[in-house]
Amino acid sequence: MGFRCCGNGQLPSPGAFPGPRGVARDLLQTSRDGEGTVRRVEVITRISKLDAVRDLLARVGVDGMTVTDVRGFGRQKGHTELYRGNEYDVTLQPKLRIEIIVEDGRAPALVEELLKATWSGKIGDGKIFVTPIEDTIRIRTGERGHEAL
Repeated sequence: MGFRCCGNGQLPSPGAFPGPRGVARDLLQTSRDGEGTVRRVEVITRISKLDAVRDLLARVGVDGMTVTDVRGFGRQKGHTELYRGNEYDVTLQPKLRIEIIVEDGRAPALVEELLKATWSGKIGDGKIFVTPIEDTIRIRTGERGHEAL
């Protein structure tokens, strides 16, 4: 039994990435030279997976994330709940949107680790989106790019 992702491939086993606590080496290596692109890794997942994601980011040295409570539906299309004897259709499921900004070279390894941290194998696990960020600016200091992370 292997991990299945949204595409046609299989996720590697938890021990496939040698390094501290099974975390991909690429994720631990950081290049803060100010060059290259930055990526936004956006995770839409179950509320119960927040602690797993937070622990992962702390282990690999990612300094921050933004978390937003969101509601939506995908293939699960909602469900019916019984409350005080009445049935209610719940069409929008509560989820979390977690946004993480990382250096371009760290994004693929981060995505693999996020897949393992948020996977349950059940419908409604969520989605991960990776998009390029044109520029990053720290308002307080005016730093740009990698230095602003």
